[in-house]
Amino acid sequence: MNKVFKIIFLTLLILVVAHVAYSQCAMCTEVADEASRNGNSAGDGINKGVLYLFLSPYLIVGTIGFIWWRSRRKAQQELLLEA
Repeated sequence: MNKVFKIIFLTLLILVVAHVAYSQCAMCTEVADEASRNGNSAGDGINKGVLYLFLSPYLIVGTIGFIWWRSRRKAQQELLLEA
């Protein structure tokens, strides 16, 4: 149970830190900066889109890995109970 809380905490920490990390190509950065200077909120949308595209594969792989780990752990516990 303690490991589950650690995983949840690390996931939330990564999500909070990733919100601050604005990684963009040079063209997108210029468009976002220009839009922000003119009072337009298009730059925020670009930043959120980049973060969405960045996090999606990691969340999918993490979910599949967690399901695999949990099923493997259950199988090992069943083997121990049979012995």
